[in-house]
Amino acid sequence: MPKEVLSKTFSLCPHCLRVLPAEIYVDDDGVVKIGRKCPEHGFISEVYTFSDPELYKWALKYEHEGKGIDNPRTETIRGCPFDCGICPNHKSHTVLAIIDVTNRCNLRCPVCFAYAEAMGYVYEPSIEQIREMLRNLRANRPVPPPAIQFSGGEPTVRDDLPEIVKLAKEEGFRHVEVDTNGIRLAKDINYYKKLLDAGMSTVYLQFDGFREDIYIATRGVPLLDIKMKVIENARKLGHESIVLVVTLVKGVNDDELGKIIDFALKNSDVIRCVNVQPISFAGRATELERSRLRINTSDFMKLVEEQTNGLITRWDFRPVPSVVPVSRAVGLLKDKKYVEFTTSPFCGVATFLIKNKGGMWKPITRLVDVDEFFNSMEEAASEAEKGHKTRALIKALGGLRHVKWGLLKDLIIPILKTGSYEALGKFMRRVVMIGCMHFMDVWNFDLKRMERCVIHYALPDGTIRPFCSYNSIHRVEVEKKFSIPYEEWVKSRGKQEVYTGVQS
Repeated sequence: MPKEVLSKTFSLCPHCLRVLPAEIYVDDDGVVKIGRKCPEHGFISEVYTFSDPELYKWALKYEHEGKGIDNPRTETIRGCPFDCGICPNHKSHTVLAIIDVTNRCNLRCPVCFAYAEAMGYVYEPSIEQIREMLRNLRANRPVPPPAIQFSGGEPTVRDDLPEIVKLAKEEGFRHVEVDTNGIRLAKDINYYKKLLDAGMSTVYLQFDGFREDIYIATRGVPLLDIKMKVIENARKLGHESIVLVVTLVKGVNDDELGKIIDFALKNSDVIRCVNVQPISFAGRATELERSRLRINTSDFMKLVEEQTNGLITRWDFRPVPSVVPVSRAVGLLKDKKYVEFTTSPFCGVATFLIKNKGGMWKPITRLVDVDEFFNSMEEAASEAEKGHKTRALIKALGGLRHVKWGLLKDLIIPILKTGSYEALGKFMRRVVMIGCMHFMDVWNFDLKRMERCVIHYALPDGTIRPFCSYNSIHRVEVEKKFSIPYEEWVKSRGKQEVYTGVQS
């Protein structure tokens, strides 16, 4: 029996995908879990994405209700999560959009079974299909997504990726990211430059640690030299926006977080962010596999505190929706629509590290009373919604007393004054963000959380689907409709070259 019920929600049976009433509860060992009972498969329980009860209750304070889009693409028929498209029930709009441009890859990662050869088909949308997906995303109302991420597979196996990046800029995306394992960017600096010339903003670089045994365990080959070469090439090209993307696995690389953060700070001329993604489990992962490898957001927060010797504590992080009052207040004051990060507070956390004039790094929480600042902005938004613009402006300006003068003058005031992408970019170039985004799988699936997802895939069938429902439920079905058999691809175009770790 649960020791304490924290919330009621709905979840899935991981075996038959039946939607079931569920409880998020604290068990006798003090661990937060999500449990449900399937009439066919019995009681199923899994560790929740926040396993620490204290941190779970703390995160809940930063919850903010969102608004969906005015023009959903599908109707509510079967119910969540089977009407994804986005349906009228979805409670957040798209903040970051994703398009998978291929399922081909130049690696054969042991932790991945979704590459073309293993799946038996090649999914690779044409330029025209990608154009339509981009336009579909930009048609979202009342606010289209400003950022697009090209993913896969490995996007850089496409020679026409620079053309795709340029297309995204032409269709109105201000920020264009490319997910990559880094192999081609390391080995072909001219291809890297073509992506930059086309308008690529950020390289989203897979980066799991500093020991080759980590890469051999997760990726099948040694890759550390490749990662270092990408950093070197970025510096040569003057590219200042690399995100280190860490797939976090218990017992594999959970002792590397402090080293990765330290590396990011020492290379902050090109590295903007460390984004940690705890491993999620596709398919029928056994309970033993999950208990051995499962790690979550509250684990991450404690590990960072321990491995940075308190430079960053667990309390320096804030859940993603904590920033909603800022975008809401600025938007209302300027009569503009900005994207709002109204995701569940249990989706992810982040903090910013800022370097002072003495070269020392400090979390933003040491320079700003962030909670009081957010409260002031929430009060400003409330006044603006009532039509009291002058009162709203006074409330917003009053919030600035919670910010230390140097940071206020250089970074915060320009953002509040202009609300521009350029001002936000200047802020991001002065900081390093440390974040964690814990994507769900069928074992820890929380439908209330999924309804508020802000990271959405655009697809050739005209749908726009939330990240966790697409990857857990819909991916194979959708991809197969727009794919060709792998052997047919090989006959017409040749087999994909696979990186072996041997330097040429």
